[in-house]
Amino acid sequence: MTSPEAATEAGLTSAPTPLLVLDVVGLTPQLLDHMPHLKAMAARGAQAPLSTVLPAVTCAAQSTFLTGTTPAEHGIVANGWYFRELGEVFLWRQHNGLVAGDKLWDAARRAHPGYTVANICWWYAMGADTDFTVTPRPVYYADGRKEPDCYTRPPALHDELTEKLGTFPLFHFWGPGADLVSSRWIIDATRHILATRAPDLALSYLPHLDYDLQRYGPDDPRSHRAATELDRAVAPLLEDARRQGRTVVALSEYGITRVDRPVDINRALRRAGLLEVHTQDGMEYLDPMASRAFAVADHQIAHIYVRRPEDLEATREALAGLPGIEQLLDDEGKKAHHLDHPRSGELVAVAEPDAWFTYYYWLEDDLAPDFAQLVEIHRKPGYDPVELFMDPQDPFVRVKAAGALARKKLGMRYRMAVVPLDPAPIRGSHGRLPTSDEEGPLILCSTPHAFTGRVEATEVKSLLLRLAGLH
Repeated sequence: MTSPEAATEAGLTSAPTPLLVLDVVGLTPQLLDHMPHLKAMAARGAQAPLSTVLPAVTCAAQSTFLTGTTPAEHGIVANGWYFRELGEVFLWRQHNGLVAGDKLWDAARRAHPGYTVANICWWYAMGADTDFTVTPRPVYYADGRKEPDCYTRPPALHDELTEKLGTFPLFHFWGPGADLVSSRWIIDATRHILATRAPDLALSYLPHLDYDLQRYGPDDPRSHRAATELDRAVAPLLEDARRQGRTVVALSEYGITRVDRPVDINRALRRAGLLEVHTQDGMEYLDPMASRAFAVADHQIAHIYVRRPEDLEATREALAGLPGIEQLLDDEGKKAHHLDHPRSGELVAVAEPDAWFTYYYWLEDDLAPDFAQLVEIHRKPGYDPVELFMDPQDPFVRVKAAGALARKKLGMRYRMAVVPLDPAPIRGSHGRLPTSDEEGPLILCSTPHAFTGRVEATEVKSLLLRLAGLH
């Protein structure tokens, strides 16, 4: 936190109120009933619905919170998109330079020079002008192995956290093994940074609810249990914040709703002769540069990139009868939803409430690329929630996983090919705008009367500046 002396030198009469902002992924009013510590904080302080953005996905929502602008302005139109200048689809990039606009910490420092910020696992952390940074970053060895790790600024923080907490638990952060372990590590890292660095603002990302809600749906008892587990894990951090005099804000980017209909949007485009593939070693790969049209699927939205204007009508016709699509946004539709940015597809598909989009483009599973059965968030040309499962149709899947793990421990190359090619198990998704506040995201604050009604995602930045005493 900024010292009183530094505040005086800057011409300010008092130091800013320190903040802890928790991104509790998937938090809704329904789940809050299973989270007594957060619910009690809201009862003492404030609670309101939070209007999210389209698409209601992590990267777009977080960028809106931190810039106060929409995807049309900050440019984060999904968790990934087609980079036209490179001819490649990339999801989950990490550099903050992709996010346009004035960031929360820039505005805070103009009001209070020397304002310090810690980012613990919010997205686009690398390259951001924050004082303390922790973000997942595997070690990619030259022989193809991938090992858990994280990136930190300052660099010395890496060894400090690893010695105290162990290696960042990457395989508990995403994949079939995703569970509470990763959120506990992030909570403990946040507690350590608050205790040793005392930043004016700490941003902490807690992903635990993302997992079982997608696996089982929001109404399943296992999802309710996940909410209680996370609440219990975060309680010591809330107590630390109380003792330090920190204002706590807990918010969510989206609510996860029940789904049971996967929509193979790229297969429809391929059958219409619009999507092209190329084959290597018996495996089919999407050829975005040759395709007349293809989709980058991201939960319940899909950006559809159409190479030539004259193919727009054929693309619409190919998708017109596809069950599960509620809307196809054209230029006017994108503008109405603040998605009119050059990174967006020429069309944007929005799924019906009980549907979601797969990225699959092959027509026969025998021709699927080898990465399709791996946890490969950077190689797949679309989001794949099925990575949360081991293949239930393969009786030897756990034997294969054990063999791959043994090769890994021996320092050998390995393939953890355990992900199913059947999307049927998925029971929860998000991305479209919520149909009710009960299924939508929330914002909570430890300060009474911090807000009195609905908060827009674009208002979060100014709200945090006000709570800090800087607005």
